[in-house]
Amino acid sequence: MSFEFWQHIDEAVLLWFNGSDSLYLDNVVMAFTSGLTWIPLYVALLYLVIKNSENMPQFSLIVLGVIVTMLLSDGLADYIAKPYVARWRPTNDPVLKYSIDVVGNYRETSYGFFSAHASNTMAVALFFCQLVRNRALSIALIAWSLMSCWTRLYLGVHYPSDILVGLMWGCVSALVGYFCYRKIYFTIKPRLRYVSSQYTSTGYSHQDIDVVLLTMAVLLLYIAFSPIIPCF
Repeated sequence: MSFEFWQHIDEAVLLWFNGSDSLYLDNVVMAFTSGLTWIPLYVALLYLVIKNSENMPQFSLIVLGVIVTMLLSDGLADYIAKPYVARWRPTNDPVLKYSIDVVGNYRETSYGFFSAHASNTMAVALFFCQLVRNRALSIALIAWSLMSCWTRLYLGVHYPSDILVGLMWGCVSALVGYFCYRKIYFTIKPRLRYVSSQYTSTGYSHQDIDVVLLTMAVLLLYIAFSPIIPCF
């Protein structure tokens, strides 16, 4: 099958997801896709790591693992793939941009392959899934990443293939970052498996995990009501 065929499929799927006639939903999506909205989530994840790290070396290694994960994820997307592949975002494509439903003139940078939003959110989600090993948190983080991907299609700033490649690279980045953490940590620490109703198998308190889940729930409520709440 030709490249033109797959490009047509890409465009058709994008246009199916792109935009709506709802100003309320437009504002919800803009709030969800904003990185600033999710700062409290990152703070909550940092709290979870600080609270449950056995010592400073373990905490430092987890931070190192996250840094490696994000350098791989965001670095390849924004500093290598986008400028060198130079694939137009749908909102900036000279041919397609007039068919895209643009929200508040939100067009982002010129190029969009591949999606850093998809890659970065999936990298964060999968890294903490492996680190914490809690089903509820894993489901919540993966759902958060996939919802972030949906907002990029809704806004028309990425093709579906941009999203799929971003998700795959995010998974690779998380696996590499976690492997680096695990490899170094278990060379200096014996492998322990926690057996307790209060902790996950990797030693994370369910109460502290609940703090992260509560933070996500509050942020979702904020997003849902932000279009109708006056700025304060």
